[in-house]
This record gives sequence, C-alpha cells and structure tokens, in this order.
Amino acid sequence: MQTLTIDFIMSLDGYGAAEGWPGWWGLESAEYLDWLAGHPDRDAPLLMGATTYRLMSAFAAQGSEGVDSLDAVQKYVFSSSLDEPLDWANSTLVAGDAVEFVRELKETSDRPLRTLGSISLCRSLLNAGLVDRYRVVVFPVITGKTGQDRIFDAYPDVLLELVEARTFDHRTQLLEYIPTVLDGPP
Repeated sequence: MQTLTIDFIMSLDGYGAAEGWPGWWGLESAEYLDWLAGHPDRDAPLLMGATTYRLMSAFAAQGSEGVDSLDAVQKYVFSSSLDEPLDWANSTLVAGDAVEFVRELKETSDRPLRTLGSISLCRSLLNAGLVDRYRVVVFPVITGKTGQDRIFDAYPDVLLELVEARTFDHRTQLLEYIPTVLDGPP
C-alpha cells in the first residue's frame, strides 16, 4: 500500500494564502525551490480539489516559476463543479467519493501520493484515516488582516509525531509529522 502525504504551505498563523500577497508570500528562496525540485516525491501523483486546481492550473498556464514542473505529474482533481476535459496536462477529474477513490488508489498506485492545498479534501482524508504523513512549510509571516483559507478550522484533534524538520535560508520551516487522529484530548 502506498503512503499519502498532506502537503501545505502556510503563514505562521495558519493561513494557506493572503489577499494581495504573492505566491509563497514572496519568500520562495532558492534553497526551498531546490528542495522542491529535488525531493523524491516531486513526481508523485497529486490529489487536489476544484479550488486548488483552478488556482494552480492558472499559474501553470502563465508559466509561474516552480509550477511548470507539475505539468508532467499525474493529478487527480476531486470536484462536482468542474467538467471534462480539464485543461491542465495529466489531470483526471474524479466526481465520485474522494475517500473511496483515494483508499483504492493507495492500494493500486505504483507511487506514493500527496496533496496540493485542498483544505476540505485533506480534512476528509485525515478523518478517514488515510493520511500517513502531514508536511507543512511555515513561511515567516503573520497574515491576520489579509489571510485567507485557514487550514485547521474544523479539523479533528490530531497528535503529531515529528519525523523531519528543516530550515530553508534561515527563515522558512519545513515540519513533517506522522498524524494520529484523536477522539478528543489525550
């Protein structure tokens, strides 16, 4: 069975984006981009929802740095609002139950799986017990006034065992955990 890693980038206060701020809050460093380009799961199939697909496919169409490498990656897009054919190369629309699809994909895929953004999809997969790793890259900004897409709202209680930590260019933190969903406080 393949592993599934939830991947998020976020501000220190837990937002996935902020109005008026550029991608990566303008803090994508050469060291971080090199890590992304060289990471072993860079070619792993991506799971995403419609909102993330719309955003990222627009970045890909514009040739945004760091996004063009995703063109060749298999992408599974979970949506009831998008229609076939999807414009972004190697994108497959999944209109059925995401949890059941991912459960089967973990059994049949020849590669580990990871998410890209997609807060509600990730929450559903975590609640279903399908997530093996939880990786966040924390950018050193607080976007309390302009922040959008709070990542952890409506999440269950989750115990996190730290398995990797790294600092890029003395400012951006990568934290990778093994998650355990709890019924309540331990």
